[in-house]
Amino acid sequence: MRATWCLAVAAIVLAGAACGKSEEQRQAEAAAEQVKQAAATFDEAARQAAEEGEESEAGDADIAKGLEAMAQGLASAASAVGGDGKPVDPIAFKQLQLLFPNMPGWRRGKPTGEKLTSPVAYSQAEVQYSRGDSEIELKIVDSGFHQLLLAPYSVFLTSGYERETKNGYEKSTKVGSEPGWEKWNADARSGEVNAVVGKRFLVQATGRRVDDIAVLHDVLDKADLAKLAAMK
Repeated sequence: MRATWCLAVAAIVLAGAACGKSEEQRQAEAAAEQVKQAAATFDEAARQAAEEGEESEAGDADIAKGLEAMAQGLASAASAVGGDGKPVDPIAFKQLQLLFPNMPGWRRGKPTGEKLTSPVAYSQAEVQYSRGDSEIELKIVDSGFHQLLLAPYSVFLTSGYERETKNGYEKSTKVGSEPGWEKWNADARSGEVNAVVGKRFLVQATGRRVDDIAVLHDVLDKADLAKLAAMK
C-alpha cells in the first residue's frame, strides 16, 4: 500500500525547497504540505495493519481519510500552478513512439506503449537502448494537459531545486528550451534527465551503468522535442 501513495508524494515533497516564493508557489507548497500530512496518516495506518496482519476498521478509516486528503491536496496543487490548456484526449502512443531516436553505437529495442483512461486519461511510450552493460530507458508521457499529472512536476520545476548527495546530486536544469531536472549517482553510474515539454508532455531518460549524465542529455537532444511540443 505504501507504493500507492509514494509516487504521488515523492514529486510533490520537493516543493519545500523553494525560496523567493511567489503567491502561487506558496499556495502550491501549502497544498504539497497537505498531501505530505495525508500520506503520513496513510502510511501509519498501513504500518499498523501490517503489524496486526490484517487491516482493522480503524485502519481502513484512516486510510480512507488519507486518500481523500491526498486527492484534495493534489487538486489544490493543480489549481495553484494553473495551466494554459484544458484537458484534451492524449495522443496515441504509437505517435509518441515515432519520436524515439536512433542512437549511434546503441542497440534500440522494440518500443512499447499504452493509453489509459482511468483514473485520468494519459498515454505513454517507452523504449530501451543498450550498449555492452549500459542501459538507457526513454519514456514519453502525454498528460493531455491534465493538471493532476502535471502539478507535482510544475511545483518542483519552479523551486530552483538543488541538492548534493553522498554519491552525486539532484538539481533542476534546462533540456533544450524546456524546463527539466536531473539526478546522478557517480558510484552506480546511474541517473535520469527529465523534461516537461510544452507544459503537457513528460519526457524521461534513465541510465544505468552509463559514463556520465551527458549521455542522457544526448538522448533527449536527439529526440525531436520541438516536434513533440507541436503535437495535438
